[in-house]
Amino acid sequence: MRSSTILQTGLVAALPFAVQAASGSGKSTRYWDCCKPSCSWSGKASVNRPVLACDANNNPLSDANVKSGCDGGSAYTCANNSPWAVNDQLAYGFAATKLSGGTESSWCCACYALTFTSGPVAGKTLVVQSTSTGGDLGSNHFDLNMPGGGVGLFDGCTRQFGGLPGAQYGGISSRSQCDSFPAALKPGCQWRFDWFQNADNPEFTFKQVQCPSELTSRTGCKRNDDGNFPVFTPPSGGGSNPSTPTSPPSSGGGSGCTADKYAQCGGSGWSGCTNCPSGSTCKAINDYYHQCV
Repeated sequence: MRSSTILQTGLVAALPFAVQAASGSGKSTRYWDCCKPSCSWSGKASVNRPVLACDANNNPLSDANVKSGCDGGSAYTCANNSPWAVNDQLAYGFAATKLSGGTESSWCCACYALTFTSGPVAGKTLVVQSTSTGGDLGSNHFDLNMPGGGVGLFDGCTRQFGGLPGAQYGGISSRSQCDSFPAALKPGCQWRFDWFQNADNPEFTFKQVQCPSELTSRTGCKRNDDGNFPVFTPPSGGGSNPSTPTSPPSSGGGSGCTADKYAQCGGSGWSGCTNCPSGSTCKAINDYYHQCV
């Protein structure tokens, strides 16, 4: 499966005054096609800004009109849209989404807490932000972003990286294959076999929640109605990412914990890790996003 690279549309209509949180049971698939997320185009929803897309070297693009790499352009999914574990029971990530009774204007940049009900991840919770949709998605369907999950219908990874290992649908079959991935995608690939335990399209229940800052800081996108939804409460035994400091943000990797390479390390409003691993520095991409490169 994949998210479609839907072209820019006109401004969406205003959302209804009464906003109801979406919930229900859903199904999952997995993909990483490298294409520009559909919610990266302007005018898709009532948001502060579209989802950040990146160039081929994972530098965020300030222009939302750059054509997708899947359509011959130079905009791709940012590597930091990969999933990551908070603890054994909680993880954060991103997904292409299609929900019954909604439209892309109601999904783009919305966040959902998925509690898995089948497979080796049963009982675990993954909180995702919707960054795309796709014509090949079914009802209440979340296509989870994970490097090595297969490109699906469209392949921007050949243009960006010269290709990625694995089958078109389903992707790779072992953790060791992650070693051949670009450095920026390895952590997300390994997550699939570590926290996600190589689960094969597990089912889940879901509910819409306010977006955690850990997600919106990566995409740059927050819905204008986000405050109408319930605050996410971590499951029993869960909690905030223990690596997130409470000290003021830094633009140059000063005090605080160490971010992963290619992860965010600073910017206006950033309260996460500000140090970068050995061999990389915290580079200001724009006022809101600084990245370990």
